[in-house]
Order: sequence, then C-alpha cells, then structure tokens
Amino acid sequence: MTAAKTSIFITGATGYIGGTILKRLLQHENAASFDISLLVRSADKAEKFKALGVKAVIGTYSDEDVLFESARKADVVFQNVEIADVVPIKAILRGLKRRFEETGSQPVVIHTSGTAAVNDSANGMYDSDTVYSDMEPDRVQSEEFVLPHRFVNAEFLKADQEGYIRSHIIYPSTVWGLATGPLVDAGLQNPHSIQIPAWIRISIARGKAFKIGEGRNIWPDAHIEDLADLYMLVFNKVLSDPAASHGRDGLYFAGKDEHRLIDVYSAIAKSLYELGKVDSPEPTRLEDDEAIKYFGNALFVTSAHGGNSRVRSDRSFAIGWKPTRGTTEMLNSIKPECEVIVRETA
Repeated sequence: MTAAKTSIFITGATGYIGGTILKRLLQHENAASFDISLLVRSADKAEKFKALGVKAVIGTYSDEDVLFESARKADVVFQNVEIADVVPIKAILRGLKRRFEETGSQPVVIHTSGTAAVNDSANGMYDSDTVYSDMEPDRVQSEEFVLPHRFVNAEFLKADQEGYIRSHIIYPSTVWGLATGPLVDAGLQNPHSIQIPAWIRISIARGKAFKIGEGRNIWPDAHIEDLADLYMLVFNKVLSDPAASHGRDGLYFAGKDEHRLIDVYSAIAKSLYELGKVDSPEPTRLEDDEAIKYFGNALFVTSAHGGNSRVRSDRSFAIGWKPTRGTTEMLNSIKPECEVIVRETA
C-alpha cells in the first residue's frame, strides 16, 4: 500500500524567501513524498513550475476562494506573503479549519513574519539595550508594538489556541545574499532581498546614498541560506513529532548577528560611488518628503527601517539552528549586490 503524500501549499513561491523554501523542499531527502502546490499569476509561470514537478494554481492573493481551497487541501502551509494584511490570512485559516473539520487532523502552518514586529521608533537617532527572546511570547506579542505584523501573527496564534492548526512563526531579520538555484535560473524567483537591495535602488534614484536619521539603530541579520536552514529544521521537526511545541511556544527568531544601520548605509554609499552611481561616498539624511516618495509610509521609515530590532534566537538555537555567516560577510556582500543591481537598472 502506497503511503499518502504530504500535501504542501506555499504562498509567495516566486519571492526571495518563498522561492528559497521551495528550492529546499524540492531538494529534500523526502521530496518524493511531497505533493507541492502554489499560487501564481500567469499561465506561463504555471507551466514552468509544472516542469519542476510543482502544481500551480493561477490566481492572486485577493482571490479568497482560491486561498481557501488551496489551504483546505494542505497538510502544511508555508505562508510567506501579506505579513501586514489579515484578509488573505483569514481566507487561508478558513480553509485550514475546514480541513481540520473534514480530517480531524491539525494542519501545520509555518508563517513568515519578521523581527520588525519588535521594533521601536528610533528613526535612526539612537540605539537600544532592549533585547527580545523568541522564548518570551508575551513580550513579542505586546500591544506596545504598532507595526501590523503583530495583528497577522495574532490570527495564527488564535487559530492554534482554538485547536484547528499547529502554528509556527519564523521571524526573519535583515536577510541578505543573492538567492540562487533552479528557480532563479528559470526566471521564476526574485533573487533579491527586500531591505538592502531597496536601499541600493533608492540611492541610485536620488543620486546619493541615504541614511535614516543618523543610522544609530541596531538590527539583526541572517544569510538567506542560513534562514532556509531554520525553515527546514522547523519543518522536519513538526513532521517527525506531532507533539512538537507550537503556538506561543512555536516562535523562532532568525537573527545570527547584529549591525548598526550606518554601517550598511556607508557600505552602499562607498560601493555606488566607486561604481559612479552616486556623487559622494558618504550617505546623506533622507528628508521627510523623500521618505514618503520612496517608501510611501512614514511609519515604516521611523520604525521598520529606522527602529531598533534586537533579538535573541534562543528557541531557534535550541532546536539546532547553526547559522555560519554574520555581519562581516553581509557588509562584504554589498558591493557585489550593488554591481548586480547597477547592471539590472542600466
């Protein structure tokens, strides 16, 4: 008798993190036992994913019925998009609840949040001695935090408490490094992270590198492949042990090292100056009107980019996470990433 396959639904599979998770699942030692599906916008991409052995449903994250049905069929959901919008999350949760009602088995959710969930509003003007551990759910989910991550995370924690899912929330920090692999080679995956590449592009657009405030705030960091290791550790653990901790005891920070933002801004400025894309090797302060122009939301400038986000990845280390690349390697990666983005924007 053939064993039933594990049904996995991945959101954001064309993105930087989601695509790297998919790559790891396709490379997994038990990949033959996985039935992987994902959501894409175009028939062309659906065909390319099909060639890789992945089922692709055509739709968008505003298609609540599609999200519901995809989740209803899944044993495991990797949720990598809409960290700030509860509407698609609720559609996914309705589907997972229906699956639980139909099967009596709790589906697993591995949700991508971010350490910005524990940011302050320093606006780059000061650092902080306040550090949060992923072993402290009350502090991590405190009502003092204003960014929308907390509200989305709360939906998963509530569903876990109600008993129809087992939730696990991973909090990436400043994720860095170019994504690589068959999805990138096929043009299916964005190879760039969010933060540093966006800052490079903004610096090119304004003709001079920028800094938020004085860049004194502190953030954690992790390489994309080290982050993928953590996702696979959690995934393997929850599949092999149905009694594995989840919900409030299933929060995982992904911070290997720390950096001051001024060091990143300065590395971008120096690199782009050497490439002839900005007029000074020193960053200049981003003005309020520029913050709105380039980021669209002043809150994300003062908090998400300008705030302090200091964490200890205690639970992640406890389950065996062993990241190998830190801040020195991250800063050394900025020049090559600038070179790639300059070529792309030429």
